[in-house]
Amino acid sequence: MKFIIGNIIVIVSIIGGYLMAHGKLGILWQPAEVVIIFGAAVGAFITTNPGKVLKATLAGLPKLLSGSPYNKQAYMEVLALMYELFTKARKEGLMSLEPHVEEPESSDLFNKYPSILKDHGAVEFICDYLRMIVGGNMNAMELENLMDAELDNHHHEADAPGAAVVTMGDGMPGFGIVAAVLGVIITMGSIGGSPAELGYHIAAALVGTFLGILLAYGFVGPMGNAMQAMAADEGKYLTCIKQCILATLNGYSPQVAVEFGRKVIDHADRPGFLELEEYVKQPR
Repeated sequence: MKFIIGNIIVIVSIIGGYLMAHGKLGILWQPAEVVIIFGAAVGAFITTNPGKVLKATLAGLPKLLSGSPYNKQAYMEVLALMYELFTKARKEGLMSLEPHVEEPESSDLFNKYPSILKDHGAVEFICDYLRMIVGGNMNAMELENLMDAELDNHHHEADAPGAAVVTMGDGMPGFGIVAAVLGVIITMGSIGGSPAELGYHIAAALVGTFLGILLAYGFVGPMGNAMQAMAADEGKYLTCIKQCILATLNGYSPQVAVEFGRKVIDHADRPGFLELEEYVKQPR
């Protein structure tokens, strides 16, 4: 919703200001300029990026409409799941977690939190590391190094689509100039025409520059930055899970282990200590 509202504000501000200056909307409709700018930008985007980045970009664009899912409620749910898993392990032994991490879709604990089950990356992260703890005598330092390496790789992979879109936006003013130059060429070819005809061609050429700059800084660039912000939010969410798992591996109680995770959450999304304590102990 935030993405849609922002774009509407950009459009209303630009068009509204143009109309207030007594501009004519008809002259802004230049399909040829749009084809040149968008076609060249998309072509360069495809040439520059590997297939996995192209697929990730297409998959990430629809998520902008709903916004980041990693809010306060999401953190409270994952901390509650961690608390339940750690409590079970402490009461019944680590081996009691094996059926839950092997088949989380069939786990009664995971099914209490359907929003987490939908996040395949988070579920895989939780299950992989709990499986390693259940299956062997893990060293906390070695496990932390492995987690850090995976999170660093995840950051670069998740950030790539947004960075690619930002780069595409950075190139759009240049393609706008290309469209404008082509418009000038057309104008020069009509040099013997009437002043009205020449004026129209010059205005159409300038629309190319206008569109290139507007698309770059009003739409495509912010869209890429929003995708990067969502990728960063996912990384912070996984870091919260990491801190919980490391804390329980170091022997802390379930309540203290989730507190380790709570402390790395951004203040805007961080639940209070008592608020979280009450939430994780609620029967479900």
